[in-house]
Amino acid sequence: MSMPPDISLMPGQMLARGVCRHLASHGFSVVEEFTPERGKRVDVMALGPKGDIWVVECKSSRADFLSDGKWQGYLDWCDRYFWAVDQAFPTDLLPEGTGLIIADAYDAEILRMAPETRLAGARRNALIRRFAIHAARRLQMMRDPDFVLASY
Repeated sequence: MSMPPDISLMPGQMLARGVCRHLASHGFSVVEEFTPERGKRVDVMALGPKGDIWVVECKSSRADFLSDGKWQGYLDWCDRYFWAVDQAFPTDLLPEGTGLIIADAYDAEILRMAPETRLAGARRNALIRRFAIHAARRLQMMRDPDFVLASY
């Protein structure tokens, strides 16, 4: 029996939660709202058990997708790029050559695997370090919300 969605989450955040749960069940470590470089913020970045880096952009509506003009800039920051949408989303809008995940607030399913474009080693290493720092700082802020961390 499924539970009602958490009403404190926005639709895109509910999609991200389902995506994160799904990827975590396959051994990925996941971070929501990750900044690979200044001016870019991806909805979900996932680090796979073998060092694969995936980016997942969550789109809750046609308007949300059509207003996103910067998604191609994320392709240089991952090995595979996916869209995550709900079952009602018109998937024919999504560009060819990208992955497709159908999600809800509790789980997800990869319907189309994204093509792989391997990152250069130096970029991969820098991203993995940034991912680790981001995840550790987010955990610290959860455990001690009054502690102020230097920006990175």
